[in-house]
Amino acid sequence: MQKDKSTRQKKKIGKNHLRYVIRDIMLPRKGLLLLGLVLIIINRLSGLVLPGSSKYLIDEVIAKSNYDLFKWLLIAVAAAVIIQSVTSFFLTKLLSVEAQHLISLLRSQIQKQIIRLPVGFFDNQKSGALVSRIMTDVEGVRNLVGTGLVQLFGGVLTSIVAFVLLLRISPTMTLYIMLPLLVFGLISLKAFAYIRPIFRKRGEINAEVTGRLTESLNGVRVIKGFNAEEQEIKTFEHGVDKLFLNVKKSLTSTSLVTSAATLLLGLATVGIMGIGGNMIMQDQLTVGDFFAFVLYLGFLIAPIVQMSNIGSQITEAFAGLDRMQEILEIRREDDDAERSDKLMQIVGEIEFKNVTFSYDKGTAVLHDINFVARPGSVTALVGSSGSGKTTIAGLVASFLNADSGTISIDGHDLRRLHLPDYRSHLGVVLQDDFLFEGTIRENILFPRPDASENELMDAAASAHVLEFANRFEGGLNTLIGERGVKLSGGQRQRIAIARAILANPKILILDEATSNLDTESEAYIQESLARLMHGRTTFVIAHRLSTIRKADQILVIEKGRIVERGDHSTLLEKQGRYYDLYNFQARI
Repeated sequence: MQKDKSTRQKKKIGKNHLRYVIRDIMLPRKGLLLLGLVLIIINRLSGLVLPGSSKYLIDEVIAKSNYDLFKWLLIAVAAAVIIQSVTSFFLTKLLSVEAQHLISLLRSQIQKQIIRLPVGFFDNQKSGALVSRIMTDVEGVRNLVGTGLVQLFGGVLTSIVAFVLLLRISPTMTLYIMLPLLVFGLISLKAFAYIRPIFRKRGEINAEVTGRLTESLNGVRVIKGFNAEEQEIKTFEHGVDKLFLNVKKSLTSTSLVTSAATLLLGLATVGIMGIGGNMIMQDQLTVGDFFAFVLYLGFLIAPIVQMSNIGSQITEAFAGLDRMQEILEIRREDDDAERSDKLMQIVGEIEFKNVTFSYDKGTAVLHDINFVARPGSVTALVGSSGSGKTTIAGLVASFLNADSGTISIDGHDLRRLHLPDYRSHLGVVLQDDFLFEGTIRENILFPRPDASENELMDAAASAHVLEFANRFEGGLNTLIGERGVKLSGGQRQRIAIARAILANPKILILDEATSNLDTESEAYIQESLARLMHGRTTFVIAHRLSTIRKADQILVIEKGRIVERGDHSTLLEKQGRYYDLYNFQARI
């Protein structure tokens, strides 16, 4: 029963791939592929001139000293060679270039799909593995548009024409060679069915190894800090060994096909020599016919062997398509038909009604959360680590969706809002102050690349970025390295804050926005944050409670529940959980 289900699934996947290949890859390039087919037909037919002329060269020119025919024979062969070389050049130029263009388009398509997937998808994926999906998995698909596909067609055409010509010369010898060719075909079909899952597994292993390698390079300071180089070397060696074993398995299968071809075709050749030699001695076959038969046989066999290699490439292409389809079939976060409401303007009132959320089914992280954040107000979220503060911020940012309850923006259900419209009014400064490789300027301009120089300088000044940027020779044009590795934690955080200031959002989320700042820098930043938060609905997550004294409301979160709420003074008077947290930090 399970086997039947698996077989049906494979057939369904195969049909989906065939539909995708025809509709999305071949039809848009039908003109180019038709031209390629015409060129390959001309190329292969011109290639048959040489073996065809050999019969006349031996039986008519050499045997009868026919110089007139000799001259025309040389002209015909030379013309055929020229036509072959010209058509080969244009085949490679047209189809190979288009194949690389297809790869670039598919990479863009996969990247576009991945970048629009929900945040939860990335929580369960390695970035390096996703890079492998984008850059590596699509490589094999080039054979569906490149010379591989037309070479396959050309090989079939050449084999058919050569087979007809062989029959005309000697039906006996032709029928003899068909038996080993049929056996070879059956072996090839079985081998390719076996190889495809291996290619698919190779993509998974490659993604796994690439993912770990990317992680280790990003975390090289941690590796060196714990003297763990040997451990990482062994982990990587284990990964590449798995990759090697996979390649070894596929090479064994393809070598079996090649060896079978050598053996079976070798036996066919021995038989042809025996049958052909006997027929010549009995005057049933001329030397020219035998020579032409041998050459035509090469034109029959060579494409079949070549087709086995092309078949391997196309098998690899379909294995890549398997992994591409996995990504393309994942629902994007903006694909929800219910997310159709558009807000041209946002006032900024956010309300949580009976909101419950869990990352894993059955294990709720938030329980029955209720509160209202008024327009322009500051709501602080405090509590011990893992209490659910960042999860609430993630729900406000629509990175996450509530399991039950309602989150509304100006009375509109957040789950029904068009995400790009809503997020255009959103600004975030996350605990992980992620910066892109490039300059300080490029990182500040990230949310608004078209911002004016004055707006850029105002944002940089407000976040006190100019204080340290001006000490560098390049100023704002200073390269900061991957993830801002050349800057201190406080400097990176100030750039992240400047980025949020430039975005000019209506709703602002500050997740530990001052956690990496020294006392002096914090004083500067608190001043700029006060200006940034003015008139904006702001959510502040902070372990340093001294930074949220002026918040309009403070929500104390413990074990996913709001256990206290009020402003700073009110909560201190209650002498509850907030009071304990505040006094504990004061003693530190």
